[in-house]
Amino acid sequence: MALCVSQSLSGRACGRRSASTRPSLPRATFPRAAQRARSLQCLATATGQARPAPAAPAQLLPEGAPPAAAPIVAAFQAAADGRARLRLLLEYAKQLPPFPEEFKVVENRVMGCSAQAWVHASLDPATGAVALAAASDSDVTAGLAGVLVAALSGLRPAQILDADAAWLRALGLSGAAGALAPSRAAGFANMLEAFKRRVRMLTAELPRFPSLLIAGDRLEPQGAFAEAQAQFLRPDDAAVDALASALREKRIGVVAHFYMDPQVQGVLSAAAERWPHVHISDSLVMADAAVKMAEAGCRAVAVLGVDFMSENVRAILDEAGHKDVQVYRMSSSPIGCSLAEAAESDAYNAYLAEAGATPTSLHVVYINTSLLTKATANALVPTITCTSSNVVQTILQAFAQVPDLTVWYGPDTYMGRNLASLFTMLADAPDADVAALHPAHTAASVRALLPRLRYFENGTCIVHHIFGGEVCELVRAGYGDAYLTAHFEVPGEMFGLAMEAKARGMGCVGSTSNILDFITAKLKDALAAPYPDRLQFVLGTEAGMITSIVRRVQSMVKASGRGDVEVEVVFPVAPQAISTPKQAPADGAAPLTLPGGLAVVPGPAGGEGCSLEGGCAACPYMKMNTLDALLRVCGRVGSGAGEASLEAYRPRAYAQTVGGASVAAAGCVSILHMRDFTRTKQLSPALVGDIRSRHAREA
Repeated sequence: MALCVSQSLSGRACGRRSASTRPSLPRATFPRAAQRARSLQCLATATGQARPAPAAPAQLLPEGAPPAAAPIVAAFQAAADGRARLRLLLEYAKQLPPFPEEFKVVENRVMGCSAQAWVHASLDPATGAVALAAASDSDVTAGLAGVLVAALSGLRPAQILDADAAWLRALGLSGAAGALAPSRAAGFANMLEAFKRRVRMLTAELPRFPSLLIAGDRLEPQGAFAEAQAQFLRPDDAAVDALASALREKRIGVVAHFYMDPQVQGVLSAAAERWPHVHISDSLVMADAAVKMAEAGCRAVAVLGVDFMSENVRAILDEAGHKDVQVYRMSSSPIGCSLAEAAESDAYNAYLAEAGATPTSLHVVYINTSLLTKATANALVPTITCTSSNVVQTILQAFAQVPDLTVWYGPDTYMGRNLASLFTMLADAPDADVAALHPAHTAASVRALLPRLRYFENGTCIVHHIFGGEVCELVRAGYGDAYLTAHFEVPGEMFGLAMEAKARGMGCVGSTSNILDFITAKLKDALAAPYPDRLQFVLGTEAGMITSIVRRVQSMVKASGRGDVEVEVVFPVAPQAISTPKQAPADGAAPLTLPGGLAVVPGPAGGEGCSLEGGCAACPYMKMNTLDALLRVCGRVGSGAGEASLEAYRPRAYAQTVGGASVAAAGCVSILHMRDFTRTKQLSPALVGDIRSRHAREA
């Protein structure tokens, strides 16, 4: 479970229970303390689990609980055991007001619920009070809804929005003596978020981010930015034919980062079915793929990415003995990367020098840096490369193997802060939760390592920078009950929001592959359920991964034969790029459409996400890798004077050596350490030995 007319639950007189009467439930409000205590005793007697009622129910409430929750919390805590609390929960299900059938629509569904559940809110204009209603095909879920309706219905919107979920845990429904499985109990908070979102809808116009609705046989974009993402997911056959023919004729391989625009990814993916030497991946394996293409007879490799990626491809091909294979970028101008450039700054060199001067240190460097950075770093301090999907395990394992270690992470400041935030939370978590993440650690061991976890404070990705506080507040307001995802590189606000959702089973924090796996798992659950569903995911990372999401979702939905399950992907963008219902076509006007029937809701005059200033989650440097540029480069390869004009398209060569080795050889040391870790889940003996002895040798 993730996430009408006002009708209060009224208490009944205490007495013998007849066949037609239910145990009295605590009312939403109690005017007198005596009436409150009498209701609690009545409840305990009716359930047959009487024990002394708490002396002061109000003291049981955690901070942030609505006042009307006091008798409810006291009643559940007065129940002797989990079975008694479950019986009480089922009574709350019976007390729910009738829920109109016309409200049982997908827009009112509570996401993440193993059962079907719906919620609704309405506002009394005379009193300003909110009436809540809910229904479920599960008695237990209906009971959870009944508790929330009893506690919150009749309050003003601000009071409901300020209500914290901590009081729900005070009911004692989860844990060793609880009545519910942890996943079901976590869903209690999801339902509260679902109610809150609908209350916000009563009092304000919620932000409406661009989104893409994905079904088995169709795509429906909402907003100009989403339309741009959707437009090229079904590429034009003529463009695919032209590219595949040019690549085959001139034996050109293509390696591309998966943050390419959908226009490029769509054509490349289709061309790969006709020419095998097209590879789309993250930066880690682009160079390896290029080597395989050279071994298969490709005479040139086109690199669609930023400059450090093409430079890495050039260096690795040279190291593998393929200096005759040409490598081309997609622009004669620099294709930069703010994060990679931060790692080549004087500030980062000073950071590495401090690490090198600190005994028993390990530098954990993010994969999205140049080979020159990796080579230079390893010459100063033992270094291992990491990705966003393995950085947590890398650091925890390093501390497990070398307890007195100091870890220096860089260059991504946001990822570093998020790691520190995650480990700070683990330091106060139950040992079982810590062990589930890494069996060699406890909360105490994590607390001990925190002072020795360092991160660089001046390196950011300009794309992930947009997921800051203002955007996150809009996500919280408009999509608090949706599935929230965040890449490890996003600012702490978005990371924290996704971590909160993760605690309720509604969030994912990690790499792009982690996010894709999370979406896949939730969709698999929805396809296994016997009822229609629409899953909504907020994509807290670069929008370029939408191509992978669409392909995965559509293949799963088509294979299932289900036409009633959909996935909506929401693109959180900067506030000036948000569309609202006011920008939709006027009443009576025909909606805008694209070829193929794609619907479009107009965005701001400037177009959503059309520039970095517009706030789109798309890298402006990656956007330099256009399909036209790729076709232009292919056309000039092998054409004499045309090929000579590509000189400015060649990547910078690493001419220097580091520690007597080529940049490629020296830069690959940290990558090989990571591959050892990936294979064995241990730091290699060579790396541990280097950590232990480096400072002593240099001294």
